[in-house]
Amino acid sequence: MKKVLIIGATGSLAQYVIEAVKPLENTEITLFMRNKNRLPKYLSDNCRMIEGDALNFNDIKKAVKNQDIVYINLDGDLEKMSKNIVRAMKEEHVERVIAISSIGIYGKPLRPVLEPYRKLADVIEDSGLHYTILRPDWFTNNDEIDYAVTLKGSPETGSAISRRSIADFVSKLINYPNLYINENLGISKPA
Repeated sequence: MKKVLIIGATGSLAQYVIEAVKPLENTEITLFMRNKNRLPKYLSDNCRMIEGDALNFNDIKKAVKNQDIVYINLDGDLEKMSKNIVRAMKEEHVERVIAISSIGIYGKPLRPVLEPYRKLADVIEDSGLHYTILRPDWFTNNDEIDYAVTLKGSPETGSAISRRSIADFVSKLINYPNLYINENLGISKPA
């Protein structure tokens, strides 16, 4: 049984990820969020739920315990949150992490709105964990699965991507956790 922790489960993208991961065989999902009442029941059914704050190390450590894969989908003080998550994962001997960052975090000059996402990527890359960082283009609610990935250092191509497309790719990473180990990937709708 593969145990997956989704941190930031009430986020608009995370809800699509939950939908995409639930059908995977031999997968147990734990949802971590500040307020479980913000999550529709159809998403939380058959999932373990933990209320907590990613800024609180003890909350994160309890959630990470006994997990196999941690998926991070947060906003706010991403540097502090990602440091808490990395520390908890190391202390609990959990190695696989998938983190959502943002397109444009390697642009110069770095736009202030993207600074937290760059810090998250830097913390995860320097963690020594088995990571995959995703840098999606802007999200849409289009009901489509159509995406391409680019490696860090390659030009970011494509256009705004559906949440469903990102969720599909995340579910593949969870289903096949050895894919894209230690990769930092742009993901967008092909041009």
